[in-house]
Amino acid sequence: MTLEEFQEGQVLLIDKPLGWTSFQAVNKIKWAIRKKFKIKKIKIGHAGTLDPLATGLLLICTGKFTKKINELQGQVKEYVGTITLGATTPSYDMETAVDQNFPMDHLTADLIRQKANDFIGEIEQRPPIYSALKKDGKRLYEYAREGKEVEVNKRLVTISELIITEINLPEVHFRVICSKGTYIRSLAHDLGSSLKSGGYLSALRRTKIGDFNVNKAMDPSIFGEIILGKTDNSQHYLE
Repeated sequence: MTLEEFQEGQVLLIDKPLGWTSFQAVNKIKWAIRKKFKIKKIKIGHAGTLDPLATGLLLICTGKFTKKINELQGQVKEYVGTITLGATTPSYDMETAVDQNFPMDHLTADLIRQKANDFIGEIEQRPPIYSALKKDGKRLYEYAREGKEVEVNKRLVTISELIITEINLPEVHFRVICSKGTYIRSLAHDLGSSLKSGGYLSALRRTKIGDFNVNKAMDPSIFGEIILGKTDNSQHYLE
């Protein structure tokens, strides 16, 4: 891959590791390209944030393809993950500690699948207070960390598929196909609420964005090694 090809535009398929921010993944790619070609600047950005506690497909656009970011962000997305029932957390995931516990004696596989089906279609969803959305010029998570209550408006999202793939209480494993703007953390919280058992997202992996699949994606550190000629790994990492 030449500098000109990166500048003309590429969509890099990156498999974001657990614990990394999307910003860190972009910076890793940017650093490798700048070091390889001894340049100070290159346009680069990602098409859809993944939380640090999530793994999976991150589309990183370079050069002129950064103009495609909005288009790519609008693509349908697929995730697989795990919801832990019987408790809630303020962040709706494992970023914060459990704040309430609930009984689970009434839960059955049929009930869980029945309630999951209720979320298929166009639904109203309230984003988590621990999110990067802005209200009055301030990130919601900043209000949350200050202990301030703030009204978060609901918005319409579309769940095309929500399949419960395995139940091993308190864990419920799932696969979901959804529209742009869907918070899987909110989906986990809302499913737990509908079951009267509480629930939070305990694992998440993004597997698809439109026609792009994580099985063709590469760890950002491996990408850096390939660009810098430190490995001959030939795994496919761009489209």
